Amino acid sequence: MSARGVLYVHSAPAALCPHVEWAVAGVVGVPVKLDWESQPAAPGTYRAELNWQGAPGTSGAVASALKGWQRLRYEITEEATPGCDGVRYSCTPTLGFFCAVTSASGEVMVSEARLRNAMERSIAQDLDLVEELDKLTGRAWDEELEPFRYAGDGAPVRWLHAAG
Repeated sequence: MSARGVLYVHSAPAALCPHVEWAVAGVVGVPVKLDWESQPAAPGTYRAELNWQGAPGTSGAVASALKGWQRLRYEITEEATPGCDGVRYSCTPTLGFFCAVTSASGEVMVSEARLRNAMERSIAQDLDLVEELDKLTGRAWDEELEPFRYAGDGAPVRWLHAAG
């Protein structure tokens, strides 16, 4: 069984670009060469996009390999496969890491248990329910990454097929 998705490196300093390629190659087991372009949303940084195909869970492994890199903005998606939900990982220097289950159309899906917990917390701790729901859906990450996503419209597309 094979999964597929997209790695969007929204912004990376030039010195970090080869390290991103090495990290992804270490996960997928084949050499990776990304087509880096200037990122107009953050002058002095670069962006790249890579469509990938590999084993289910590849997105999580790539996200883990890139997690914690302070000056890197990225998202990696994985489409649903039989027995596995779709997923999106987002990371920004200011917000850190966010992970969400996604629908076939890429929308964030929030489980009943997480919704109930947010409602109970908002009542018990006098929290704003809208803010709690925004946290569950990753709204802050979407807002921060949107200018970087827009800057990537029309970017070239490459495919990577993972080994093994």
